[in-house]
Amino acid sequence: MIAGSRWVVTGAAGTIGSALRIALVKEGVELVSTDIRPASPVAPGDSVVTTDLGDLESLVELFVGADGVVHLGGIADEADFHDLADVNIVGTYHVLEAARRAGVPRVVYASSNRLTGMYSAGEHVTPDMPPRPDGFYGVSKVAAESLCRLYADKFGISTVSVRIGTYEQRPGSAREQRTWLSPADAVRAFVAAMTTADHTAAFYAVSANTNLWWDLEAGAAVGFVPLDDAADWGPEEPIDANMPQGGIYATPEYSTDRMHR
Repeated sequence: MIAGSRWVVTGAAGTIGSALRIALVKEGVELVSTDIRPASPVAPGDSVVTTDLGDLESLVELFVGADGVVHLGGIADEADFHDLADVNIVGTYHVLEAARRAGVPRVVYASSNRLTGMYSAGEHVTPDMPPRPDGFYGVSKVAAESLCRLYADKFGISTVSVRIGTYEQRPGSAREQRTWLSPADAVRAFVAAMTTADHTAAFYAVSANTNLWWDLEAGAAVGFVPLDDAADWGPEEPIDANMPQGGIYATPEYSTDRMHR
């Protein structure tokens, strides 16, 4: 049961974090919402605290008494690797270690489809296939998912990695017709990850689009059943089956242009 439980949400000021918090409060969840950026409570029962993922001790204090953590915090796109390593990898380690020290039983990690973005558009990808990240951002997600698995296997914390698709109100390109995740399906994905009986899992959070690149069975196994379809927004646009699933994110320039000069 999710009603009556207490959850910490990192990255609470972000687009997904804000929408998820509203949905969780409606489900009767008591929230502690944290971000490095200013955020406002979405409703009574939502306590907002400004915290840096680099501050392990503050995270431990924040997590005490929580039933779980939804870890959305981090750099959400390609950036210089040093920044990604510091925020997305070390920051995730701090969240997991704080959960261990505070006795939090579950961490739900916001991962990304970009950790398999180098597979071609003609391939059907499942979570048990080897990672093929389309950039340094994807690499940071591979490392963070590995940390989640380590903490599940070695320290007994339940961890669920949610590989988020293209989160938009509606699909806007041929690629997004395959990768679209509607806001409503995003909530369904995270609620499933928060409530599944499985100790550890990784699945793609993507809507039930008519044409999909990614496996839905792993999500169904933890209770995620998407209801929306990109096809409802317009006819399918063709796409080159040989192009990387990451699209523009997979080009060398998308990474090199974001490196520190």
